[in-house]
Formats: sequence, structure tokens, C-alpha cells
Amino acid sequence: MQRERVSENVYWFQSDVYAQVTAGVVVGPQWALVIDTLALPEETLAMRSFIEEHLNVPVRYIVNTHYHADHTWGNCFFPGATIIAHTLCRKFMLEKGQEALDQAKKQSNALRQVKLVLPHITFSSGNMNLRVGKKNLILMPFPGHSPDALSILIEEDRVFFAGDVFMNLPYIVDGDLEQMRGSIKTISEMGLENIIQGHGDIILRGEIDDAITENLRYLDCIEKAVHNALKRSDPGEYLAQIDVESCGKSRVLLGGLAQDLHQRNLVALYRKMAAQKSAAA
Repeated sequence: MQRERVSENVYWFQSDVYAQVTAGVVVGPQWALVIDTLALPEETLAMRSFIEEHLNVPVRYIVNTHYHADHTWGNCFFPGATIIAHTLCRKFMLEKGQEALDQAKKQSNALRQVKLVLPHITFSSGNMNLRVGKKNLILMPFPGHSPDALSILIEEDRVFFAGDVFMNLPYIVDGDLEQMRGSIKTISEMGLENIIQGHGDIILRGEIDDAITENLRYLDCIEKAVHNALKRSDPGEYLAQIDVESCGKSRVLLGGLAQDLHQRNLVALYRKMAAQKSAAA
């Protein structure tokens, strides 16, 4: 697991095992708030040990940026913590979480200790403000990757924990391209010092504009590819030939998962746009 101090009392963690997934902690004088949990128990427990033994505070709150397993299955390793999320995050975890966890446990013994722990406090509109020591945290809905997505701005530091709405490779299979595009454009106007991606390395102030431009170009590219596929008799074969490099991204991103995730983006977007076209006919 990688770890870095982002600003005073703000830390970032990144998995060495699964898709460069990230988490964070904001430390107050008596307790800490964790932003997401890591994918595997051993890394989540290592993060907890660092907070409790090196930062010398317990974890009082967890913010889940969305319901996906790699951001929520570590909730159970912070007993007594109050979990905050979007209302839809709790709904999706109730509907999908236990079945997904049961299936995953059959495939990996490393998950045997994991239990599904749902958010305790939820909201569905507007923002939520939390004070952690001298830091004001603003929790904001930022859909695109998923409908329940939250991002967290540390106001004084202009540090933005984006969740999966900002990644090295935008991923929209469980979300919406237009919402993703809108969220990224909003991020571009926020005057940030750092973006903490849901997966991937920290984006520094001087890198933000280029990262935003690259992600928007990627979305434009896959949208154009799907529009072209809708006109063809062989859409599946055509889309299979659109590799991630042709859309301006490297296949080594996200621990080597980029090409697979890119193809999933194309297929999901094609199905959605084909259904819309059929409904309009």
C-alpha cells in the first residue's frame, strides 16, 4: 500500500493489489474521518493501524463515495464508525451488495472476514458540510461513474477527493456519459490544488488542466466511436477494433485494466444509445 501526506492532517492511501484504488483520511484533534476503504482487508487494516497507531486517533466517520465494493467493503473494519453516503449508495448496497459479496467470497478466501455494513447517515440533494478539526469538508453529489457518487472538497486546502468520477480512465458502465462530462467540467472550474482520484495517483495543480482535457477528449472519442458503430452492420466487430490508445489513453493505466475497462465502456454506451435510437424510431 502506498501512503502520502497531501496537506496538513490529510493523507492518501493507494492499493498495491487492486486497480490502484485509493482512500483518504482527514485527522482532527480527537478523531479522524476516512474517505472510502480499500479493496482488500489486509490493506484496509494497515490503513486503520496507521491512523490509530501513528496518528493516534480513532476513526469516527467514514464517507463512502459510492457503493462499489472496492470503496465500501472495508467499512466493517472500523467498528463503531458512523458511515455517511448518498441515499442511493445505501439503496444499491441493500439491493446488490450481499449477493456480490457472497459470490466474491466463493472466489477469494481473503474476503472471508468481510461483512457488509451499510451507511448510517444519507442525503440525496444539496451538499453536506462536516467540520474535522480546522478543516471544512463539503460533500457534494458528482454523478457520472454511478448515480450515487459523492465527492469531497477540503475547502481550506482546495484538495478534492473525487471518488471514481475522476480516474485516469473515465468509467461509465454503471453511470452516464453526459453526467460524467458535466461533472468533469464542474471540477475544471473549482480552482483545485490537488485531485485525489478514486483510482490512480494524485493529480497536482499543474497537471489538472491537462488531465481534465484528456478525460473529456476520451469521452468524446468513445461517443464518436459508438455513433459510428450504430451506422454499421457489424457494430461489435467495429468497436472491438477501437483500442484504448486510439482514444488517447494508455493500456497500462489502472494496473493494466485500462483496455478491458475501455471495451466495457464502448459496449455499455452502445447498448444505451442503441436502446435510445430504437425507442425514438
